[in-house]
Amino acid sequence: MFNLSQKLLNWYHISMVVRIRFAKGSKLGRKRQKNRRLALVLAVLLPPSSLAAAILALWCIAADLNWTNSFAISSGIFSHWHVWMGAAVALQLCARALNRYGKSGDPAAF
Repeated sequence: MFNLSQKLLNWYHISMVVRIRFAKGSKLGRKRQKNRRLALVLAVLLPPSSLAAAILALWCIAADLNWTNSFAISSGIFSHWHVWMGAAVALQLCARALNRYGKSGDPAAF
């Protein structure tokens, strides 16, 4: 009995080795996560700019039909409604593509 109680009291003299291994994720994986976040941020910011380009296209069309006084840009490439409508479509397509890329790793996005 004395032996058992003595062992219980002296248990802290036993040395213990604890090894903690931290997982080192690949740098590529971390970078992809940052890229996905950046893609989602850009995907949120592009539709309002697409809407602004579409409004400018409609304003230019209205100015051509003499429904408004004049368009703000009177000369140059940006004075045509085709350019503004193309920019609106391109921005919306880019936002959609970035949104799909940003949510591609998220299983709940499908």
